Amino acid sequence: MKVSGFTFVRNAVKFDYPIEEAIRSILPLCDEFVVAAGNSDDSTRELLASIDPAKVRIIDTVWDDNLREGGSVLAVETNKALDQVSEDADWAFYIQADEVVPEQYLPVIRESMEQWKDNARVEGLLFNYRHFFGSYDFVATSRDWYRREVRIIRKQSGIRSYKDAQGFRKDGRKLNVKSIEAWMYHYGWVKPPGFQQAKQEAFHKHWHDDLWVQENVALSSEFDYNIIGGLNKFTGTHPEVMKKRITLKNWDFRPDPLKNNLQPAQKALQTVERLIGWRIGEYKNYKII
Repeated sequence: MKVSGFTFVRNAVKFDYPIEEAIRSILPLCDEFVVAAGNSDDSTRELLASIDPAKVRIIDTVWDDNLREGGSVLAVETNKALDQVSEDADWAFYIQADEVVPEQYLPVIRESMEQWKDNARVEGLLFNYRHFFGSYDFVATSRDWYRREVRIIRKQSGIRSYKDAQGFRKDGRKLNVKSIEAWMYHYGWVKPPGFQQAKQEAFHKHWHDDLWVQENVALSSEFDYNIIGGLNKFTGTHPEVMKKRITLKNWDFRPDPLKNNLQPAQKALQTVERLIGWRIGEYKNYKII
């Protein structure tokens, strides 16, 4: 079985993305790893080149900054990396620059890839998600966060990154996938407030024009993490590859208890989900078979 990892990134150092940790977290499962290194104005490319030269293959890309609707440039960059994955790969393992797989799930992931490798009906594997918010000590629990997403796909014609690169489709339709008992940890909303504010001001430019950004993204020196409710204290352990970063960069975030409560409607819907496992109105960009 041959497995190829792939991702894209730009200005990871400037905006404090854990790209090295992301790549290293799945590298033990990969025979190669392709990363589309965008035209950064920091030391991102040097960082990528230092990770594992024997496995990590860098392709240099230039982002089309005129693609400012719906995050489509992110899918374009994802597909650039996907197109460079070896044709003889059985699986292509996608990970974004702010995602990390805890090491305890690597055996489960490998077993799942082996189990479904020869079943052509299975076009992808579906991961559970845990979204950290504010600091490494809190997990977001509201229904606004996606519960699952496809991160392993077959290397075959027709499968492409979809919309803002959150998932994939084949010839415009949803992929047929198997859900696996593995988790992806999402750290995109875990940064000291200054870094998060800078990221937000830059990132929204991939979705909206300058006028929208000016009217909807507050100008500030620091991001206000109390804009969201529904945070729980994280009592588990973080992946080994994240521990150095957490030691160096975690900060003392204390959610405002008056703003951390969910609205009554959200509470009711989450009660239904907890009791019967059904998330009413959930968007699913995949078909579980």
